[in-house]
Amino acid sequence: MSPINKDKAIARLRSVLDVIPELKHLPGGSRKFKKWRRDTRLAVSNVFGDDPRYVNEFATIQYSRDESLAGIPLVEYGRDYDQGLESAGALLESMIDEIRDYWEEDEQQFAALNTEVSVQRSSKEVFVVHGKDEGAKETVARFLTSLGLKPVILHEQPNQGRTIIEKFEQYSKVGFAIVLLTPDDTGAACGVPGQVQPRARQNVILELGFFLGKLGRHRTCALLKEDVEIPSDYRGVLYINMDGEGAWRSELVRELKEAGLRVDASSAI
Repeated sequence: MSPINKDKAIARLRSVLDVIPELKHLPGGSRKFKKWRRDTRLAVSNVFGDDPRYVNEFATIQYSRDESLAGIPLVEYGRDYDQGLESAGALLESMIDEIRDYWEEDEQQFAALNTEVSVQRSSKEVFVVHGKDEGAKETVARFLTSLGLKPVILHEQPNQGRTIIEKFEQYSKVGFAIVLLTPDDTGAACGVPGQVQPRARQNVILELGFFLGKLGRHRTCALLKEDVEIPSDYRGVLYINMDGEGAWRSELVRELKEAGLRVDASSAI
């Protein structure tokens, strides 16, 4: 994505495109022409960022009137100069069309995205995904509070006439998510009923996937209690065992700090 929005990008290229008719009445070595070439290179570079293709396309255009006149009729230099300006104009118009037709993000969307990510990273709210294990939920919630963070537990938030998914989307705008994988259900693959394993509830697995996509792995932490089955797509990703001795607390603090949350762990661990 370009660092500027569509309207600014188009306006920037249009400003140098509109100068071309004036240049056709000036010699190629004029001060205004030289300034225009530099301004255009800067405009193209500013609009398309680090991609060198666009600047190179403009740089390869030849304006023969800039060259020595030795042995070549002046009229040919004039013709080449005009053709060079025509080529530059066509290229700039093509760039403007590309921006208008294919750029999707505008400045407001870009700013909103950056604002949301910034809020998520700096937020002191931590979403706690849980199943039926009320004890594990309360233990984690109290620990987060002792760190100066605000645990967000969905069923404790007001409904305001919303559906579950609408309510979930509203309160998922957090800086971090902790997913409690507790052995609340059991299950097995079809055809092997003897290999039943303890599993987290389906809503917990769904929300784990949601936060992995929304916040990323570095701001989503799975806490496993006992020998609960791990989703196959999540195997190989580090998680924290919610052991009875409480070592999980220091590991969780490390993950929270690494994600950019400010925690006061001096009296919590």
